[in-house]
Amino acid sequence: MNDAATIATRAETFDVEAIRVEFPILATEMQGRPLVYLDSAASTQKPRAVIDALARVYEADYANIHRGIYDLSQRASAMHDEARRKVERFINARDWREIVFTRNATEAINLVAQCFTAAKLGPGDEILVSEMEHHANIVPWQMIAEAKGAKVVAAPVTDAGELDLEAFERLIKPETRMIATVWVSNVLGTINPVTEIVGLAKAHGIPVLIDAAQAVQHLPVDVQTLDADFIVFSGHKLYGPSGVGVLWGKAAHLDAMPPYQGGGDMIERVSFSGTTWNEIPFKFEAGTPDIAGIIALGAAIDFVERIGIEAIARHEAELLGYGTRAIQQVPGLRLIGTAPEKASVLTFTLEGAHPQDIGMMLDLDGIAIRTGHHCAMPLHERFGLSASARASFGVYNTTGDIDALTKSLHRVAGMFQ
Repeated sequence: MNDAATIATRAETFDVEAIRVEFPILATEMQGRPLVYLDSAASTQKPRAVIDALARVYEADYANIHRGIYDLSQRASAMHDEARRKVERFINARDWREIVFTRNATEAINLVAQCFTAAKLGPGDEILVSEMEHHANIVPWQMIAEAKGAKVVAAPVTDAGELDLEAFERLIKPETRMIATVWVSNVLGTINPVTEIVGLAKAHGIPVLIDAAQAVQHLPVDVQTLDADFIVFSGHKLYGPSGVGVLWGKAAHLDAMPPYQGGGDMIERVSFSGTTWNEIPFKFEAGTPDIAGIIALGAAIDFVERIGIEAIARHEAELLGYGTRAIQQVPGLRLIGTAPEKASVLTFTLEGAHPQDIGMMLDLDGIAIRTGHHCAMPLHERFGLSASARASFGVYNTTGDIDALTKSLHRVAGMFQ
């Protein structure tokens, strides 16, 4: 972990303009205007270090891993394995064997649902989630619950977009077999009290999964301190490539779980009389992985750690405060999610304008935002909405980006009022 002096130094030397130079795509134009990218909650853009890492693997270091005795394969294997150890250090895991590479956070949740939770479910049992979950943390649980005669129960969200923790605790019952909650809402930006959630789960002897897909790029994550049973996240939201995700699980759980898929590298021995499985984490990594993508995820972690996650969080908090004040001056704008503990997400509606129209009109000004239900239909139903518009910030965004957004929103508001 970073000491106070290092954190202070990083905060003092945070230079957003220097950081922006590291992202080649920000020099491009949309509709003949400079790109203002405000969709980092969907996917972050990639720094030069990540792009170069991908190119370098394919140009000079690519070979299949863990299977070749020749030097190139050995080199690729070492780079892949070092990326796993970078993830281990980044989230302060106890052991590199607790890091399982998946395609994304969604696959990681499905893996836990199928290989861990399924064996614990029977008719009448329950899985507790919240109203603010991404579909990826709802549908896998619904699928396994339906197969086992169990059900998924959702804890309510307040009008401000906060998890109702008292109601959440009341919903924990003897029938509750699994708790799965998001750390940071991709729609509301709400930072959930995961320490308290994990504490409640432990007090009732219930395993808990934390969806950290919207957390690892904004907040320090220490899995040993948090003491959840599983944590998942995606590389593409952490300035890394798409197609790579991470499941962290306690080694005792992973050891006891059956494999998710069958194939190469997840086996110890195969015969027609029976097959035995490899050790963790390889037991869950069937087939050739995204070798270059995993190595590039390591480069993304290096990039984030070089700047400092605390410095990034401070920068984004300043943007959030500035942006909240600015867009609330737009006539007819309704901000969705006003929790005091938020990450850098601003979701809103505009009176008289469909969110899709807002997005299309902002696009004419070179501004990229997300519109729709953001893979959170139940949450939109909770707020009486079919869709919304969302601006989300990353390490490369500036107050100038927010000024451009606000100016464009004023223009759009004037067209519908």
